[in-house]
Amino acid sequence: MVLRGYVPTSEETLQTLAALRLQSLNSDFSTHAPFPRLEELFPPHVLHARLPPPPHQPPAKCRGARLRAGLLAGGLWGQALAKQRAERDQRLRGRLREEGASTMAAIVEKWKLLQGMGRPEAMAAYVALVREWPGFGSTLFDVDLHASPMGAGPQRLWLGIGAKAVSLYKPGEPEPLDSFCYGRISSFGASDSSTFRLSVEDRDLLFETSQVDEIAQLLNTYLTSAGARQLPRPQEPPTSPLSSEPTVLPQGLCPAATPWQHRPPVGSSHS
Repeated sequence: MVLRGYVPTSEETLQTLAALRLQSLNSDFSTHAPFPRLEELFPPHVLHARLPPPPHQPPAKCRGARLRAGLLAGGLWGQALAKQRAERDQRLRGRLREEGASTMAAIVEKWKLLQGMGRPEAMAAYVALVREWPGFGSTLFDVDLHASPMGAGPQRLWLGIGAKAVSLYKPGEPEPLDSFCYGRISSFGASDSSTFRLSVEDRDLLFETSQVDEIAQLLNTYLTSAGARQLPRPQEPPTSPLSSEPTVLPQGLCPAATPWQHRPPVGSSHS
């Protein structure tokens, strides 16, 4: 969850989490300790976000302009552009290495401060920091909210499904844009193979997603565990809540646990 960017928190906290992971893996700081790669400790997208965006290339507006651009691209001008791009890419790679080295140095300094902390304590401190996010314990799904009546285009969101509520997050934001307890949900289901419908009181929300079935299954699971009435999916009979088969929670964007943990899964509904 942390490395893939699905725990919205400050960069300072991300560095502390990385230091706690090093303490758990290697115990106290030592120059002889095996070092994981930075991307195994710290979200890579945070470093990439520091780089300047690529320059905007305006599209050619007419056939003549496209023809001239094609002719230029095949000559000295095209070679000059290719050289500029190569130099820019080299500068960006250098900048990324610098940012990575600076971040790793900050993580190591925090690691040194953890001297004497045992592995169980480091793991407990790690989980305690992650738990500070209000969405902790939810399963997150990447969805596109369909265009609103105001004419806006689809909006990329996180759909968080937890034990008590369904929440909508702007990616990277710690607080939800909206949250619906299960008592407010009147129906839900698949409008088609890639569209999930969620009816909340007098509102219908349509989400474009590749995980329609996983979302519906997880909602059914939480409604059943809460003792609520199960809601049938469109054109399907209701599922009996008395099924003897064990329920398997589907995986969203957040895996239930990482290999170094021996505590209950971070993303589980029991958290």
